[in-house]
Amino acid sequence: MTPSTYAVTGHWIGGQTVAGSAGTLPVVNPATGEVVAETPAGTADDVDSAVAAARAAFPAWAATTPQHRADVLRRLGAGLAARTEEIAQAITAEMGSPIGMSRTAQVAFPAAVVESVAGLADDFAWTEEIGNSLIVREPIGVVGAITPWNFPLQQIVSKLAPALLAGNTMVFKPSENAPLTARILAEAAAEAGVPAGVFNVVYGTGATVGEAITAHPDVDMISFTGSTRAGQRISAVAAATVKRVAVELGGKGATIILDDADLPAAVERGLMMAFSNGGQVCGAWPRMLVPASRQDEAVALAVEAVEQYTVGDPTDEATRIGPMASEAHRQKVVGYIERGIADGARLVFGGPERPEGLPNGAYVKPTIFADVDPASAIAQEEIFGPVLTIIPYADEDEAVAIANGTPYGLTSGVFGEPEHALAVARRLRVGQVDVNGGHWNPLAPFGGYKQSGNGREFGRMGLEEFLETKSIQR
Repeated sequence: MTPSTYAVTGHWIGGQTVAGSAGTLPVVNPATGEVVAETPAGTADDVDSAVAAARAAFPAWAATTPQHRADVLRRLGAGLAARTEEIAQAITAEMGSPIGMSRTAQVAFPAAVVESVAGLADDFAWTEEIGNSLIVREPIGVVGAITPWNFPLQQIVSKLAPALLAGNTMVFKPSENAPLTARILAEAAAEAGVPAGVFNVVYGTGATVGEAITAHPDVDMISFTGSTRAGQRISAVAAATVKRVAVELGGKGATIILDDADLPAAVERGLMMAFSNGGQVCGAWPRMLVPASRQDEAVALAVEAVEQYTVGDPTDEATRIGPMASEAHRQKVVGYIERGIADGARLVFGGPERPEGLPNGAYVKPTIFADVDPASAIAQEEIFGPVLTIIPYADEDEAVAIANGTPYGLTSGVFGEPEHALAVARRLRVGQVDVNGGHWNPLAPFGGYKQSGNGREFGRMGLEEFLETKSIQR
């Protein structure tokens, strides 16, 4: 596609395009280095305009019924599904997701989330009686949403759908590295019947637009997904106005393979959860914990399986790992690989060199380390790339201690005899655990412990994040 295909001529404020006044920001295809689009470099004044539009639209939208809002969401989900190819191509161009994954996880999952949230409307306890009190759940007001580049549509839909169902309005800042789907979403929302001003998009950097949204006195809540460092900054800035803050931050998940697990199946699933989207997933499992007596077997299985993870052009249907989302991020990931080697981990696959035949673009070899010290940097810090660390353990208690022994607590997986694996899952200090490859459930809450954040997304608990609770005594 040509750069003009992805032209973004202005912010989306009050149901119309509003031209930027402070220059533009380039959108770079990480596979080629080509500038495929430009977006406005938003300002605090642009945020003021968007917040004013959201504040003005709030009373009428909040007064609609949950059933009406659910109907609008269903139309939005259908609209996104109808534009699957357009959205998938844009995501592949802006951040390098392989096209097959762009069509499924990057587009199909968000459409499913919208439908699942809409389905909550009928059974949710919008009001209830407790003794002589009427408990009323009401929208918070104007929500500021800030999202990262790794799942550009999924991350905002996970916030927008429950926020709208709850009756809120929104001002949204997409990542400046992957902003193209924001305009498509705004158009689809308008076509679905979302009134002008209910959903607004301001492009720009976190330092300017993100800070302005977070600090704005007329923004009642911030919902953020991104790095732990950025989440700490957002929490500090938002504290000045005592607004609600929900943050979904970094992760360092583990695949825990117990001694009674189906080892080949566990390694295959663990590898997929480490390398999906090039490892650029907050809920990835980049650590694989195996009984020390079976580490060599696990390593052999992992090396055999990783041969299937073709690295290359993300527009090629056969590609499983595209480029990292930017050259700067490629350099960060390579730096961690070099750090792992320097710290004495055993490199069994990959390495810091560019993949063969790919001298240009933000490509990284899928890399596997064994005999990894659980206290080392590559086992403790979020790499956010296709790097798997295999860590041997002596017994189950040590496995649990290693799994829990990072600053993060977002996701993990446990493999073993079902009841045994469930017992271990209960011991993990994380927000979501899959047992033996349990399937993703859009109604189950998702979020983290510790420095992986606070608050939950998806399902009933995700909806409750966007509601205030009032008690009326009679």
